[in-house]
Amino acid sequence: MKTVRRLFYVDIVTAVAFVALAFLSLSFFIDFIDQLGDVGQGGYTVVQATLYSLLLLPGHFYEVAPIAVLIGTIYTLARMAQASEYTILRTGGLGPGRALSLLATLGMVFGVLTFVVGDYLAPLSERQANQVQAMAKGGLKLGRSGAWLKDNHVATPQGERSYSINVGSAGPKGLLHDVRIFEFDPDGRMLRRIAAASAQVEANQTWELHDVSVTRWVDADAAAGASQVPEQKLPGLAWRSSLSAAMVAAAVSPVSSMSTIDLARYIVHLSDNEQAAQSHQIQFWKRALYPFACLVMVGLALPFAYMHARAGGISLKVFGGIMLGISFVLLNNVAGHLGLLRNWTPWMVAAAPSALYLLLSFAAFSWLVRYR
Repeated sequence: MKTVRRLFYVDIVTAVAFVALAFLSLSFFIDFIDQLGDVGQGGYTVVQATLYSLLLLPGHFYEVAPIAVLIGTIYTLARMAQASEYTILRTGGLGPGRALSLLATLGMVFGVLTFVVGDYLAPLSERQANQVQAMAKGGLKLGRSGAWLKDNHVATPQGERSYSINVGSAGPKGLLHDVRIFEFDPDGRMLRRIAAASAQVEANQTWELHDVSVTRWVDADAAAGASQVPEQKLPGLAWRSSLSAAMVAAAVSPVSSMSTIDLARYIVHLSDNEQAAQSHQIQFWKRALYPFACLVMVGLALPFAYMHARAGGISLKVFGGIMLGISFVLLNNVAGHLGLLRNWTPWMVAAAPSALYLLLSFAAFSWLVRYR
């Protein structure tokens, strides 16, 4: 049994590594070509573009890992079936249950590797890539409207206050640009707006604002309906908030740079401040369940070992594996968007594609074992 296990594992791991390397090379080439258009802007050089593209590779590996596992396993099993090696192993006592157990163990190993890369290495390298780009280009754009944060039910000497914070762009080392802070009273009336050219969130949750403009809305004559809007210019201002530096970094960073634990914390923060968390909840469950896709892909590849060589060559079976992998990724992405639009249960949205393909693999496996 050790010899059979070694034969399976060495061949499959080698094939999966080769496929993953091919996908990563293609991803690096696409990212590098895309970054060449920004070379020369704000001191952005070819070396930094290369470093940025390299730092994105762990994230790409996390994305293509299930497809690489599927294609590599299909190639190995199809080659063994074509050379009658798998037929000999079946004659020697390798039953369907034992073969499924061997591949399931290997699928779990691939799943653990995918989880470690996706939850630890990929977010770290993604943050480093963003830092490289921010240092070279002077900031990381956060879309047209920037990033929004809320800080509700804050106790102040003047009473309870709520704050809405908008960040235009993020710079290196946690520096924030184009910061606007809107202060509201318990009745929802805006009392003050603080606009700052830049800000830095300190460890004690104090925002150090620079080049500040403070606008206050003060009722001067409520009966006449008049109001005063005095504006004050300050070189700097220390503003106290309950938002930690880690929470602010999570809000201004791409979701791909957040680990599962970071996503869970940020979801709690969004729920506490009555903000929409559906998209982050779906992303959390997709991140938590995605490593199990490797186990599903291994199960989906096993039926190819029971196909006779006359049912198609290796190249045709590998092409079928590529189509299956692409369809899985497509269904996974479409399910996320549909779940967000239809407000479906997040964990069901994330688990549905893997569950569907797992049922498909078991159905194909059972039919081939029984009738072929």
